Amino acid sequence: MTKTSNEPLVKIRGLKLEGRSDEVWNPIINGVDLNLMPGEVLGLIGESGAGKSTLGLAAMGFTRDGVRISEGSVEFDGIDLLTASAAVKRGLLGKRIAYVAQSAAASFNPAHRLMDQHVEGPVQHDVMGTAESTEDGIELYRKLRLPNPDEIGFRYPHQVSGGQLQRAMTAMAMSCRPDLIIFDEPTTALDVTTQIEVLASIRDIVEQFNTAAIYITHDLAVVAQMADRIKVLLKGDEVETADTRTMLTAPTQDYTKSLWAVRSFERPQKPAIASGSVPVVSVQNVDAAYGTVPVLHDVSFDMHKGRTVAVVGESGSGKSTTARCITGLLPPASGQIMLDGVALPADYRKRSKDQLQQVQMIYQMADTALNPRMCVGDIIARPVQFYGGLRGADKRKRVDELLEQIELDPAEYYGRLPSELSGGQKQRIGIARALAAEPKFIICDEVTSALDQLVAEGILRLLARLQDELSLTYMFITHDLATVKAIADEVVVMKDGRVVEQGLKNDMFQPPHHPYTDLLLSSVPEMDPDWLTNLLAERGVDNIGDAAVGKMA
Repeated sequence: MTKTSNEPLVKIRGLKLEGRSDEVWNPIINGVDLNLMPGEVLGLIGESGAGKSTLGLAAMGFTRDGVRISEGSVEFDGIDLLTASAAVKRGLLGKRIAYVAQSAAASFNPAHRLMDQHVEGPVQHDVMGTAESTEDGIELYRKLRLPNPDEIGFRYPHQVSGGQLQRAMTAMAMSCRPDLIIFDEPTTALDVTTQIEVLASIRDIVEQFNTAAIYITHDLAVVAQMADRIKVLLKGDEVETADTRTMLTAPTQDYTKSLWAVRSFERPQKPAIASGSVPVVSVQNVDAAYGTVPVLHDVSFDMHKGRTVAVVGESGSGKSTTARCITGLLPPASGQIMLDGVALPADYRKRSKDQLQQVQMIYQMADTALNPRMCVGDIIARPVQFYGGLRGADKRKRVDELLEQIELDPAEYYGRLPSELSGGQKQRIGIARALAAEPKFIICDEVTSALDQLVAEGILRLLARLQDELSLTYMFITHDLATVKAIADEVVVMKDGRVVEQGLKNDMFQPPHHPYTDLLLSSVPEMDPDWLTNLLAERGVDNIGDAAVGKMA
């Protein structure tokens, strides 16, 4: 079969999958059908636990540990993937079928350079030799707007940002020019300006090579730009399927309509801070570097009691580096961090136990932030014992109180392992662990970026409630401007390691803006299938590929 065939490239019929829990097999996917034509992009949407990723992997004839296909068929180009031999599958996976995972950080081998991992597929599948594959990899890096494309492939995974790592994984999936790519939330870790160029690059390559794709996402505006058709899932059942324009303008099912209506939560703007008020945390004229490479330049802003400061900017703008300086993980080269008006030692190892206690962090990827071998109760109990000195029944009582604060039943969740939790539940455990220290200040590092919009809204509401009850101060690192509108009191915009604009939320979303802030605001995708195409045209991009090599304004 060729890519121009009128027959589906992927044909799934009556597919049922089950997951094992306590030796009992429970349904995950309940008899779903799917057709995917050559060159077609199908969007899979639905909230956490809908079965999106499970269905996407099943389209490759693959299941994760503890999951099995109990019924149905999966065909790729006329090949039955459920009965195909291991040799046949090895010939397909990586060459004709590729996968882009949501968590690039957990998917790359940390012991090997990016380019060594990139060339492995083309070389093993006899698509290209090492030298040719390396040159092609550099060109793909350039199309995906990775910085220093000639050199970045020779770094190790830990030496690049999360957004850069995600783009490197996308390039690796495209290395053999496959017939089918499964994209599992490929732009989750990207800021809005980079996301545009990555989406444009993906769309360009899909069109250029007539590649079929299943695009899994919780971002409805993104799927509107990428998909020809959209399939909506709910708890393993298909809710409805339609072409993108019909789905956006006239969904037939109440559940689909509810997805379109999310993000109603928005905290009102708090008044300006009174003159002379002492901030909980103050970043004052901070410069920082990694080795001899300067990263932060004269960064200054304040964060006051009971308020949320959103720090936004592109990947590499210095957001997370600023957080590392505040926590003492990266001592500033100059400048200082103040806590309640008192200068903190630059290095966390020189801070007192009380100073360490007051500054806590909730991490972006709960999957990698929670010890997979420890149960929920023990994860939360460690800071309870370390900072509070509680033991025995008192410690258990405090852990139960924290679980109740994050709206999880202690009796049900105390003994669970992280692998037994949904993404939203894992993030709640991360919040409870930070609260266990009873801090004044919490850094929230992209805490909703990996969550679907319904679950993310629940996390934002939880954080807002906890702030009101406990008078917490948040630094909220995010690239999602919808999240900024929902939860922030003040906004700090960073670019190239500098603060380019800051102020009250309401002021920041009203013109006039700094040109960079204006670029960020104009780059937020809209629920319009023509939005990306029109935006590229407005910015003077003649074709999608131009955007991919960084020619956008």
